Amino acid sequence: MKKNAHRHFFFISKNHTIYVGDELMEIETFDNYKFLKFKVDNVVILFSTASGGLNFNCHTDEGLANLEKIKTYYNLESIGYLNQIHSDLVFDFDGNIKDGDALITNKKNRAIGVFTADCVPVILVDTSRKIIAAIHSGWKGTNALIVSKTIERMQETYGTLTKNIRAYIGPHIGGCCYEVSNELIEEFTSKDIYSNIKISNNNKLDLEKCIIAQLNAKGIKKDNIKITNTCTSCSKKYELYSYRNSENKQGRMFSFVYFEDI
Repeated sequence: MKKNAHRHFFFISKNHTIYVGDELMEIETFDNYKFLKFKVDNVVILFSTASGGLNFNCHTDEGLANLEKIKTYYNLESIGYLNQIHSDLVFDFDGNIKDGDALITNKKNRAIGVFTADCVPVILVDTSRKIIAAIHSGWKGTNALIVSKTIERMQETYGTLTKNIRAYIGPHIGGCCYEVSNELIEEFTSKDIYSNIKISNNNKLDLEKCIIAQLNAKGIKKDNIKITNTCTSCSKKYELYSYRNSENKQGRMFSFVYFEDI
């Protein structure tokens, strides 16, 4: 099928672009939906927003229909996702829906992604061996080092070298807003990986800093970590879903990545 053959069904406009470090982030709009988009070589990384009421709750007919919509729009063969259980389970995408929280693939034209409202979506791209991963990292997954374990799986299964990994961290509840118990903060700060990093402020935990610490510990350089700098709870830059912020309509965003078949 010719690339983008189905796009005539949608109204599309690319509103503007923003630099995140030395990399361009594009705001892509179609049918009143907005996506935060990065592209490196033929790899496309997208973080959905709540603009236009776009909801990807996969347990609803609406969510499943919206997954089909982006499958059509981006001309994808399939979209892989998991039944997320706040675990440290990592799988290679084989077309089946499993219980877990991270997916890896090297297949072209097949997207893999994760659903979030406040949890942290992390996309990993091995630019050399052409391996991609999508990670759902809530507090339980972050505490269980799911990002570290996904990198290890990429190394063991696909021969990934960490010097070739780029990481993209999408919208999530920030350290500005994520209030947790003192017991949970103590559980995090007791880990050696965070011993020299301030990951909390009073009773607020910064999951992003925890994830960056995991990336750094695996040898991923600061310049290869791209962050959207957007809190789902308090940011006004985009419409976003937040599980904790009752002012926002409840829903799920979808963060996904795929290789373009070019």
